[in-house]
Amino acid sequence: MAELTPGLYENIVTSAGLPDDVPLAVHSRYTRMEIQCALGDSKGTAVRPPTWREGVRWLPEAATDVFVFTLDKTDSGFSPTTRYRDYAISRNLIHWESQSMTTADSRTGRRYRSHEHSGSSVLLFARMHRSDRAFWFLGPATYVSHKGERPMQITWRLEVPLPGDLFAQFAAAV
Repeated sequence: MAELTPGLYENIVTSAGLPDDVPLAVHSRYTRMEIQCALGDSKGTAVRPPTWREGVRWLPEAATDVFVFTLDKTDSGFSPTTRYRDYAISRNLIHWESQSMTTADSRTGRRYRSHEHSGSSVLLFARMHRSDRAFWFLGPATYVSHKGERPMQITWRLEVPLPGDLFAQFAAAV
């Protein structure tokens, strides 16, 4: 058992290459406000970060795209135009759909596709149901490929593979 502890600890609470001052652990759960505070998204406010309702947020100061998404969109709270198909393809790959107006050649689409080359980061957070207050931090991800546009159907590679239980839950969202 003692031999397993270091490996388990690294895989569960790793910061996955995030700067030391970013207090997020991969495969831990966070609310939107906790995510914003951890990433310094205060926009100069001392008390509370700005309201964030959409599933994507570009933080230019940190050169980071943050995606928060709900996997099970069967409840009535999602309109037909926001029922994006997001799910785990494997323990390492996530299928994610952009906002409905994003094209591959738009500024946002190009940023997603070339984030590694331009030095920006992509961080993924997911929850199963809209009623879940907190999102699982899936960690940093890199662009693999995309199909279509409006929305773009993007495949992201996770830096840290999903644990088996999260993969089973997230793959079932299909």
